[in-house]
Amino acid sequence: MDTFTVRDLREHTGQLIHDAEAGKLSLITKHGRPVFLAVPFSEDLLELGLRQVLAAKLYQENAFSLEKAAKLAGISLEAFIEVLGSMGIPVVSYSASELQRELKNFE
Repeated sequence: MDTFTVRDLREHTGQLIHDAEAGKLSLITKHGRPVFLAVPFSEDLLELGLRQVLAAKLYQENAFSLEKAAKLAGISLEAFIEVLGSMGIPVVSYSASELQRELKNFE
């Protein structure tokens, strides 16, 4: 496993990518403290549980729709909604003005 500082990333991004392609983990640090772990992306990684977490994160960041995220997770829409609930991620997210408008329409 290689270790890169945040500063190293500017100059050695190619090495980080090369390590990932070779299946190696890399630790990224800032001021000597671990910030994140670069893990090579693989089908095995997805099958061992990352698929649902990745799908939930992409949904939370509005990168994927609920349906698309459930498909990536490899589970039914209902099961994915349960996963989101267990992770504390709201399925429906309204701004205050949107909520007021919806409530007004409901009346």
